[in-house]
Amino acid sequence: MSKPIESADYPLQRSSDEWRNLLSPTEFDVLRKGGTERAWTGELLDEERAGLYTCRACGNELFLAGTKFDSGCGWPSFYESIREGAVELLEDRSLGMVRTEVRCANCGSHLGHVFPDGFGTPTGDRYCMNSVSLAFTPEAE
Repeated sequence: MSKPIESADYPLQRSSDEWRNLLSPTEFDVLRKGGTERAWTGELLDEERAGLYTCRACGNELFLAGTKFDSGCGWPSFYESIREGAVELLEDRSLGMVRTEVRCANCGSHLGHVFPDGFGTPTGDRYCMNSVSLAFTPEAE
């Protein structure tokens, strides 16, 4: 993770204790402490229905299902966010490498990382997201 997540830096502000009361221990670890769920274990990895992906912590709209693709990385992958300003991108120099962390622009929760290896996608990007960071609402039929 590139820096500690401080709610004061974002429109939605909550204390660490408030986040702990709202989120499960696993959600808190990933969303507020920058953890990562194990590959191939996320509940949204194989989700193929039309719909909307939002931040599990605050409900901010993040990705449309039509931008999700199977990248083979073990986490849900998208080639672009729903709109400019929905996510925040930060340089992450942890783990001895340089990556780009993706956070919710509304509450600052850690979502995952974006990589420039989304070959065959319209943007060339692969937003590699933790399922536990996302909520999914299927499109009404």
